[in-house]
Amino acid sequence: MNRIRRFPAVVSRFCIPVLLLVLSNTASSQTPPETQPASSPKPARSLEKEFFRNILNDQVEIWTAPFHLSRKDAKFWAPIALTTAALIATDRRSANELGEKGGSDSRVRVSLGVSRLGGVYTTGGIATAFYLVGVAKHDARARETGILSGEALIDAQIVTTVLKVVTQRPRPLVGDPKDDFFDGGHSFPSGHATSAWALATVVASEYKHRKAVQFAAYGLASAVSLSRYTGRTHFLSDVFAGSVIGYTVGRYVYEKHHTDESAQTKQEPRHAKWIPLVAPIYSGRDRTYGVALAWRN
Repeated sequence: MNRIRRFPAVVSRFCIPVLLLVLSNTASSQTPPETQPASSPKPARSLEKEFFRNILNDQVEIWTAPFHLSRKDAKFWAPIALTTAALIATDRRSANELGEKGGSDSRVRVSLGVSRLGGVYTTGGIATAFYLVGVAKHDARARETGILSGEALIDAQIVTTVLKVVTQRPRPLVGDPKDDFFDGGHSFPSGHATSAWALATVVASEYKHRKAVQFAAYGLASAVSLSRYTGRTHFLSDVFAGSVIGYTVGRYVYEKHHTDESAQTKQEPRHAKWIPLVAPIYSGRDRTYGVALAWRN
């Protein structure tokens, strides 16, 4: 009985020093020593802070890229340029043949419905949803996906808008245009295809270990691109050029600003603050034992 009555006093005598020690260690682990450099900010926050600056830097890199092409780059772009030229040469014929097929009304209606997936509001909404889910669930990957998707969409939209203004290509349904280009149109390249592929490329790159996500992202982008042609709102070359621009911009943004998971700051579980640190207490001399609990701030 004496040992039992003495137990709380002994425990408290040992608990208080250990508790203070645990708390001091916790506090010191949260505050870096003066001799060590301050910890870098979380990648997601850094991307948020540098969002608009990154877009400006992206535009400089994108528009000056032709002046920095190498032989290796030429092997990639030469087939794309030849394919685009071939499609432009046959665009009127392929568009007219598509219009002569039966059931065009239902095809156009379905195509326009599918193409809405590549609209600014839809793609921008998906990027925003990734970001909000990432913030709410402390998911660094989803958070970065939302930020980089938004950046890629803005970059791609700027490039597409400039090219539309420069080329001024009429739409396929414009009757008897004076020329295929420089005639006051806004057909080249396809903005929907560009946005769809920019978003899909970032999402597929972020989740490259999930084949289902990659298949869904690229599959939807392909469907949007094809629907712009079958809906007779764009020529094949418009769709092809927009897809290439979207993929290239999305890939560039991902490779330029993506942070490896190993370098990302690990997120604490939501319940980390209310799970205590447990420290055992034992005194061989008094043959007593106890437990000290400490909560992090």
